[in-house]
This record gives sequence, C-alpha cells and structure tokens, in this order.
Amino acid sequence: MLAAVARRSTRRHARVLRRAHSTQTPGDGPLSGIRVLDLTRVLAGPYCTMLLGDLGASVIKVEHPLRGDDTRAWGPPFAPYTRPAPTPSSSSSSSSLYSPPPEFPGESAYYLCVNRNKQSVAVDMKREEGRKVLVELAKRADVLVENYVPGKLAEYGLGYDDLRRVNPRLVYASITGYGSTGPYSGRPGYDVIIEAEAGLMHITGEASGAPVKVGVAVTDILTGVHTQGAIMAALIARARTGQGQHIDASLLQTQVAMLANIGANYLVGGMEARRWGTRHPSIAPYQVFPTRDGSVCLGAGNDRQFAQLACKVLQRPELTTDRRFLTNKDRVANRLELVDIINEKLSSMSTDQVLSLLDGCGLPYGPVNNIEQTFEHPQVVARGMVRVVEHPWAGPVKMVGPAVEYSGFEAGAGMHPPPMLGEHTELVLRDVLGYDDKQIEQAVRGEGIKLYRYK
Repeated sequence: MLAAVARRSTRRHARVLRRAHSTQTPGDGPLSGIRVLDLTRVLAGPYCTMLLGDLGASVIKVEHPLRGDDTRAWGPPFAPYTRPAPTPSSSSSSSSLYSPPPEFPGESAYYLCVNRNKQSVAVDMKREEGRKVLVELAKRADVLVENYVPGKLAEYGLGYDDLRRVNPRLVYASITGYGSTGPYSGRPGYDVIIEAEAGLMHITGEASGAPVKVGVAVTDILTGVHTQGAIMAALIARARTGQGQHIDASLLQTQVAMLANIGANYLVGGMEARRWGTRHPSIAPYQVFPTRDGSVCLGAGNDRQFAQLACKVLQRPELTTDRRFLTNKDRVANRLELVDIINEKLSSMSTDQVLSLLDGCGLPYGPVNNIEQTFEHPQVVARGMVRVVEHPWAGPVKMVGPAVEYSGFEAGAGMHPPPMLGEHTELVLRDVLGYDDKQIEQAVRGEGIKLYRYK
C-alpha cells in the first residue's frame, strides 16, 4: 500500500516537474530539438553549453551526486535560499531515495553565471549504474561536451570511440588544457596558467610593472566560445554527411590564436612583444588618461580625429601644425611629449567635464567605469543586458543576458534559472530514457544516480 502511494506521488511529482520545466524552456531557437549532454564543470565548458542552451538546445548537465559542479561552493557571494532547506519527501517509502543535497549557503554567483537554461542530473560515473545512464543518454544526444583530462572518460567506457559506436551521429567536444596529443596533453589546464604560458600575461600590465592576468578568465571564456562555434559547424556537417565527429579544443590553442596581430608581428617580422599598459604600440594617442576624479580612455586613430582632439578638447589648435604631431607616425615617435600635453589638460578637469568636451567630436572615447557604473550604463540598460529570472529556492536572481540579438527569435526568451543539484534527475530518467518506477528504483539502489526532490 505504501509503495503504491509512493509510486503515485512519484508520478505526480514528475508531472509537476514537466510542467515547471515546460514553462521555463526557451522558445524555439535555432537549436530547438538539439539535445546536449554536458559533462563539464567550472567555466570553459559550462559557458559553451550555456550558449547552446541560449539558442534553444536542451542541455542536460551531469553533476557529481554529492558535490555537484565545483563552482557551487565558490563563494561568497551566494544567492541565499529564501525557502527552507530541501527535505526528503514524506511520502517516499525510502528516505535514502530522496536524500537532500549538501547544504550550500545558497547558489553561488559563480555557478549561476554560466549554468542557466540547463537541467541537472546527479550521476556518479564511477559506478556501473551511473555509467549505464550516461551511455543511454549519449545514445539519445546530438552533442556531448566534456572537459576531463584526455583519456579519463575512456577509462569509464565514455570516450569518443566508445560512444560513437552506439551513436555515430554524436558530436563529441572535448575541452582540455593542452589538447589530446603532444607532450603536455596529460596536464590539467587552468586559465591563469595558460595566460602565463601562452603569452597573454607577458603583454598585459604597465610597461614598468610586473606581468598580470586579465581581470576575468578570458582564456576559459573564449575557449567556450570557440568550442560552441565548432559544435555548430559540426552539426552543419552532420546534416550533410549523417556522421558526428570529435572536436578537440584546448585553452592553449585558443590563447595562442588570440594573440592575433601580436602573434603575427612575431611570426612575420620577428618582433618580440612587450607590455604597453593601455597604450597602443602603433597609434598615439590611444590610452587611458587620468582626470581630476577618475579616468577616461580615448584614441585618435587618424589625422582628422587628432585635429578634433587638439582643437575641441585640448583647445590647442597649434598642435595640428606642430611637426612633432603632423602624422600618426610622428605622434608615435613623440608619444611622451604628446601624452604630457594631454595629461596636463585632462588631469585638471573632472571626468564629466572631459566627457562633455568629447561628446560629438568624432573620437572614440569612454570613461573607465567600475562594475556598478557598467550595469548602470544607459546603453547596457537600453539593450536589456541584465535579466531577472525567478529561482524557485533563491527568489529573483539577476544575471547577464546573451551577448547577441537575432531578428528571427528572442535570445534568452523564457530563460530559466540554473538548476539545483540533481533537480531534474527523475524528470530526465522518465522523459528522456523512458524509465519506469522499477527501473528508477534499481538505478538508485545501485547508488550510480541520486534523486533529489525539492519542495
């Protein structure tokens, strides 16, 4: 009798989960109907799969049953839970079946920033039952994204060669620190280490200062962007050939490719790079200048723009006929004298006064804003960059919206919040794999998966 009640409760709960998810799933984006199995954690991989979710893909995020994604514990800050801590279902005949997840202080801001539009499934791939679930999900997936050290998933029978045998159409994307081959392939990859090792740190910082990292994990993020683009290309190729393929992305190769003109300068001209602060090696003036109460960044990339700067902002029209500053080449050669002249003028003025003079003069310019000022920027507000999603246990949560807008659909429409740990395990087992009550119970008994029920 109690077992029957529990089964009815389970089915009823699954229907509630389906209704809740259907109201939150994004609208029909270009990737609607594409299923992504997300075996990534931290930043590069989750950023990639979030971008796919923003485009309408159904993303199933696989997490460790006890710890979840590492970033769940990376705080403060946390978005605190506004509801009581999750508790086991009173109607369940097995209290272990619906054990609550670890007690986090809330949802960490780090985790929240890259995990929207996903479902969370709690699976332990080290156990046979967990591996079986992952293989069944891979059979039904269009894309798999992982960021384990090369060879690790193959140890569990989840490598590309293993899974393409059961799903030849699978696009399997691996994100690693150094790539799947080469002498460094076995090393784990971290953004700051790659910034140091692949040239970015060497060219970042003030000329007279020590090398520094970029203020955000830019190598991780751009690796995620590159991988997303590669997945899209592989899906287009699959439509033509019917076959999936393996994508081998790495932080190191992304960072080397990011060197752009700096890399080209060395390869073509043998020119070693150095740190310039905010200055540009080939354009002057082009940098940050201090004001009386802040800083302004401006540039004059051609003679017309320099004339505007000299006449309208500096109120020194004679500079336009000064032999030291006639052309950009002259201005670069006499950069120090020019910077001193600009500093003398701007440092005596407030930021607002400088911005007022620059308004409409045709120069690229902008204030050096802090993060609060960034999110209050009129253009950021006008473009709707900040979205508010209603998190079932943390209440309204603000997050940065998609970077690109489309005429054919609204990016981020119907955005749903990053999931709680294991929130959708039961839903996925039932709706995607077609498991019945008995199969779910057997899987849970083997401890390969874990069901969480949030009230």
